[in-house]
Amino acid sequence: MPDKPKVAFYWCASCGGCEEAVVDLAEDILKVVEAVDIVLWPVAMDFKKADVEARPDKSIAVAFINGAIRTSEQEEWVRMLRRKAGLVVSFGACANSGGIPALANQFKKEQILKYVYEDCPGVDNPAKTRPQTETTDEGRTVTLPEFRSMVRSLDEVIEVDYYLPGCPPTPKLIMAAVGAILAGKLPPQGTVLSPDNALCEECKRKDSKPADLALTEFKRPHQIQIDPEKCMLAQGLVCMGPATRSGCEARCVEGNMPCTGCFGPSSRVKDQGAKFVSSVFSNIAPKEAPEIDKVLDGIPDPIGTFYRYGLSKCILRRKLN
Repeated sequence: MPDKPKVAFYWCASCGGCEEAVVDLAEDILKVVEAVDIVLWPVAMDFKKADVEARPDKSIAVAFINGAIRTSEQEEWVRMLRRKAGLVVSFGACANSGGIPALANQFKKEQILKYVYEDCPGVDNPAKTRPQTETTDEGRTVTLPEFRSMVRSLDEVIEVDYYLPGCPPTPKLIMAAVGAILAGKLPPQGTVLSPDNALCEECKRKDSKPADLALTEFKRPHQIQIDPEKCMLAQGLVCMGPATRSGCEARCVEGNMPCTGCFGPSSRVKDQGAKFVSSVFSNIAPKEAPEIDKVLDGIPDPIGTFYRYGLSKCILRRKLN
């Protein structure tokens, strides 16, 4: 009987939700386990780095890597997995475009470290001690990963073969991707394994979106009673659906919350946040600057709203000064 394909799962800078998505396969995870040998999955099983390093190059059929790249250790691991794996799948929003961790690119490294270890109200650190990459005490040397100056997406560090979008990817998309890989029925390299349409096309509320939105204000979800039948944008809510790839089955909207954009842009969109601004802000009713400013005051955090998951892929992707 031939050996089963070897599969690796690894996470970098992320929340763990992508790992939960694999568990959310429920009984389907048994089908995966029967079809493959999992040779790395630190969140679920005990594997040693040395064992992975000892494997021949390309001996792992596919590595699913989630999370953005922030530290030297994360970069070291993904470079090693790139060598060991025949295919690398960028798994989830953080790996694909930086995700929530990439919002830190609004701040310089020194600003972040100073706040976390000195200025944060919950920190008692009068000596202003910070972790060091290397410390020696009584003849023993302890090392920590280096905290890099910028959060990067996975494909900014290594070559990626396929992308699974979402925060996290849905079980349906995960099973479809695993099935395609095992069957050898894969699309061209670089493909995002999700439908290439705007989310609005699969939204059940699309017929309630007026041709002319004529927006006079933006509201946040906690400020209104959201109508479960009406287009979110028509209610003055920031819904990223027009600039976001479909494939999630509009689950947030089904839960009566606006889309936040976790599936990233379709192939026709260069910059997700800029696409939303250009397509929606043209529908702001006031035409004079003071009145326009009042409308925009309803979006107190534009970067966190329009680039919640994609600041690493934004054209203006980090703050220098």
